[in-house]
Amino acid sequence: MRAVVQRVTRASVSVEGEVVGAIDAGLCVLVGIRRDDDEASANKMAERLWNLRVFADEAAHLNRSAAELGLPLLVISQFTLYGDTTKGRRPSFEAAAPGAVAEPLLGRLVNALEALGATVRTGRFGASMAVSLTNDGPVTVIIET
Repeated sequence: MRAVVQRVTRASVSVEGEVVGAIDAGLCVLVGIRRDDDEASANKMAERLWNLRVFADEAAHLNRSAAELGLPLLVISQFTLYGDTTKGRRPSFEAAAPGAVAEPLLGRLVNALEALGATVRTGRFGASMAVSLTNDGPVTVIIET
């Protein structure tokens, strides 16, 4: 499982012009699920996201997490994170899990985050989504499980 995590002051995701998920300050998380991911991968990713220390403390060091600050996460499915461009100019998505595998694992990730205490908003799996965000920092990191 791969996630691109952005610290944001606000973020939203829309489908056909309708906002389906939105947060104010927190984390916007684009999640790619690969073929060999499983529930353990989703649980591990949830733990890492919720406790990722990318928010500043009083000394301006990145020492605080969404968990500590009670900040929400906007989690959006993004199979293209597993696009392989090592051959040619068109990405191959062979490593990405098919929808029938990825959708329940994304649901498991969201459920695991909520079980940890997170407020989670989501996009719509499989839809053409428009993501809007205001990056805070900028702070963007990639997490792999």
